[in-house]
Amino acid sequence: MLKSETLAALFPQDANIPTEFKAPRIEQREYLIDGEIRQWQGPMQEISSPVRIRNGNAPEQVKLGSVPSMSEQAATEALNAAAAAYDNGRGKWPTMSVGERIRHVQNFVERMLGCRDRVVNLLMWEICKNLADAQKEFDRTIDYIRDTVEALKELDRTSSRFTIQQKIIGQIRRAPLGVVLCMGPFNYPLNETFTTLIPALIMGNTVVFKPPKLGVLLFQPLLEAFRDSFPKGVINTVYGSGQTVITPMMASGKVDVLAFIGTSRVSDVIRKSHPKPHRLRCVLGLDAKNPCIILPDADIDLAVKECLLGSLSFNGQRCTALKMIFVHSSIADAFLAKFSAEVEKLQINLPWEKGAQITPLAEPGKAERLTDLIKDAQANGARIVNPSGGVFSDSLFFPAVVYPVNDKMKLYREEQFGPVIPIAAYNRIEEAISYVVESDYGQQVSIFGKDAKQMASLIDPLVNQVCRVNINSQCQRGPDTFPFTGRKDSAEGTLSVSDALRVFSIRTLVAAKDSDDNKQLITKILKDDLSSFLTTDFLF
Repeated sequence: MLKSETLAALFPQDANIPTEFKAPRIEQREYLIDGEIRQWQGPMQEISSPVRIRNGNAPEQVKLGSVPSMSEQAATEALNAAAAAYDNGRGKWPTMSVGERIRHVQNFVERMLGCRDRVVNLLMWEICKNLADAQKEFDRTIDYIRDTVEALKELDRTSSRFTIQQKIIGQIRRAPLGVVLCMGPFNYPLNETFTTLIPALIMGNTVVFKPPKLGVLLFQPLLEAFRDSFPKGVINTVYGSGQTVITPMMASGKVDVLAFIGTSRVSDVIRKSHPKPHRLRCVLGLDAKNPCIILPDADIDLAVKECLLGSLSFNGQRCTALKMIFVHSSIADAFLAKFSAEVEKLQINLPWEKGAQITPLAEPGKAERLTDLIKDAQANGARIVNPSGGVFSDSLFFPAVVYPVNDKMKLYREEQFGPVIPIAAYNRIEEAISYVVESDYGQQVSIFGKDAKQMASLIDPLVNQVCRVNINSQCQRGPDTFPFTGRKDSAEGTLSVSDALRVFSIRTLVAAKDSDDNKQLITKILKDDLSSFLTTDFLF
């Protein structure tokens, strides 16, 4: 059994940190507006790491640097630059050919690759993603951008021909929506931010981008790549308090699309600031409380393995994490014994240490909030199953398996977003199904079992409650070619490599009556390559 003193001793002395993983120190005054990297001369916001350093008696939080705490005026300048670059659809970027926009994005990828080591190190220090996962996040993001390029080529190929219906000649293609305000989450600050930012850009929209509060410095190495890869005003960055910089931008009515990944509470506040809600498109990835249902005939060893990954990858700080496990009472004891034993084997350590599976929690005060959830569950009849469960020191928190959880406990409904795993036993399958039906969220569910008839009887109703049913496997986002979305309060819009291109654009038609004069006119436009939209160019 671990003790808090043991965890505290894991925090290193500065001299013991490998040279290649030393803490960065970045006093970032740079921000990008209208194709220009400017220097902020106003107040700054300090950025600290969840990692503590033992240079004295008590571990001290590592200071990583600072970023601009921008004003309403500066945010308005960023928005105006994006609006001017879009110019009501008449700007250089939205009227550019698809092939040309692709070349700009490809140039950005090449520049981005040169920043890999710096971004990975910042992912470890800012949000404590372990080394392997930080590298995976960067590489997956590169793959996502490249896959997006290929998906756009395929989409454009299918739109490169004309159709004739009822004596009307038409060409249907996709056109941009306008100015996009892009805000990503702290848990995948690079990857999930770019799953909205890149498709928004490549479809011809202009962007104002605000990095998440945690995981903000890692974008600093990319500012020059953004500046040099896109025309001025196409992408602009803002930093600081959401109330100061986001609210006035939304209130201006100049934002056409809100791309936000975070909590439904924050998204509601942001979208309500817009004066013309029916004009505002929203692409939202929000809360989730993904359940797991383990049937009596399930392979317990497989269920344990998948539930361990599903509930505790990146400390459970994922919207796709398994956050409530239902196990049939006939196998509950066996599952609990094996599952808690595997949890106890997990290695808790610092992100750069080999084999680290549980790392410091990114959010300040998170260990205390998780402890409160556990105490509430204990007060209502639950217990911590694994010996080390809930032991913490500062930001290091060892996962807690809590059982039996019931509807009187906060853990039953509230999204814990951390390494606490609530487990409930059920006797009738309707108990687990009712949980899914009554939930405010509808992202995913995992079901474990072997009987085809029973599994099918669960699949058919569950696909009308959630947007992904995982059979004998954990909940997850990938592969990125699969649709990623949710029902109820979990999402608006669908994000996948191809779906994201559609969600940031709209089908638009150029049409003409089937007459000789119109045929000659269209032929002239095509032959002389006079239009970026009206074209039969085939992208290879």
